[in-house]
Amino acid sequence: MVLGLFGAGGFAREVMPIARQFVSGLRSSDSEGQIELFFVDTDPNLKELNGCAVISEKEFFDLDSPDKRFNIAVGDSRIREQIAKKCIENGIRPQSLQSENVVLYDCNQIGDGAIICAFSTITSNAKIGDFFHSNIYSYVAHDCVIGDYVTFAPNVHCNGNVHIHSHAYIGTGAIIKQGAPGKPLTIGQGAIVGMGAVVTKDVAPYTTVVGNPARIFEKR
Repeated sequence: MVLGLFGAGGFAREVMPIARQFVSGLRSSDSEGQIELFFVDTDPNLKELNGCAVISEKEFFDLDSPDKRFNIAVGDSRIREQIAKKCIENGIRPQSLQSENVVLYDCNQIGDGAIICAFSTITSNAKIGDFFHSNIYSYVAHDCVIGDYVTFAPNVHCNGNVHIHSHAYIGTGAIIKQGAPGKPLTIGQGAIVGMGAVVTKDVAPYTTVVGNPARIFEKR
């Protein structure tokens, strides 16, 4: 098996130990054969990073393996989507990665290609789309619905009955107020919630909000 982690920046370096945990678990199971793990960078400047080989995108696509998988540790959700589509078109399977100390409760649905970092929690009955990023100390509470390519920076507090649409970015330390059954608090597609913002009402698509309570960001 070959597993390629796209990206070679800071977040990718944080995710690689989680990938190593995953590979270690496979090696200790009944799996047979060699398992190779790589950073994959579009234009790599290094041959090795944090003890792991770095290869180009072309080299990764050219590798001959009957079981080739990928994940994407790139913050920009649009780039993440482009890479994912290219990999899937080339017959490469997405592989979700989660830290060993992640807490998952009952009846959650999590899409392909998720990265769930250390000390994250997903409680109950959440529905999460593909290629979700949950950085350290973030949580998703009950009955939340999260689209594809959504990014949580560290320490995001997403309370229950919140709907977050695809490509939204939630900044470090943001707090999202709980919605209500049948009337969820909604964050629109492509919206950005700034660092430390306290979101108490809906956020329109492609809108940036900041502050406490969160308001639309206006350049002065």
